[in-house]
Amino acid sequence: MPIEPYRVSAYNLAKQSENKMHDDTVARRYGFVGALVPGVDVFAYMSHLPVAKWGRAFLENGQMDGRFHKPVYDGEMVTITAEETASGLSIRAESRGELCATGSASMPAERPSLSLAAFESVAAVKERKPVDPNSYKQGGWLGIPPYTQTNDLAAQYLKDVREGDALYTRDNLVHPGTLLRTMNWALMENAILGPWIHVGSTIRHLAAAKVGDVLTVRAKVTGNYEKKGHRFVELDGIIVANDATIVAHCLHTAIYQPREQAAA
Repeated sequence: MPIEPYRVSAYNLAKQSENKMHDDTVARRYGFVGALVPGVDVFAYMSHLPVAKWGRAFLENGQMDGRFHKPVYDGEMVTITAEETASGLSIRAESRGELCATGSASMPAERPSLSLAAFESVAAVKERKPVDPNSYKQGGWLGIPPYTQTNDLAAQYLKDVREGDALYTRDNLVHPGTLLRTMNWALMENAILGPWIHVGSTIRHLAAAKVGDVLTVRAKVTGNYEKKGHRFVELDGIIVANDATIVAHCLHTAIYQPREQAAA
């Protein structure tokens, strides 16, 4: 049977964020129509279809990637579509008649062999400094202050990303969008960023994170480079619950200095 499209009215949760790419005035200076809806939340919209297909099993053992091509703006309708493939689903997010993001989702047969010991646990820096190429040294490790998503925060996030799947409230589960946001925090907690852009991510779920779990991140900087005037950073990290359980393995890519800012 064809998979029914999922339509959502996009909402910019990050209007008050330090990342002024989510502010109308600043985003327009970078050539956008207005403030960008965060990529992690577009990813959250896209995750609706694989969760609808595989249910809780996807949050325990599924994999999804997403790459962002065009902005999604506050208040606009986003249509998420998926097609069956040999390995799972091919996913598209479209708005304004444009392809804004693409991705894929699957249920891998084998689980990766990951250990906590392979990922160094560090605290976020005590004093953040303005971002520069030395902020994310290749081979270095990033962490975040421990984060606990309370029932109230979980309910608010589901409301903000327009998520209506009863699975999350019924089973008291953390949404994939929240998990991915922790990788953004690994960047934000370790430098004072100007306007910046999330480019894409891959998340491999390894256990369902529960509301009330204490979440931390252990992320290694695997790339820090210039491309077409932009400065990019790549992270390879795990999200850990209660200092004991790896709930997800993430690859995360962002432009931490757009060329307009890097040239300033």
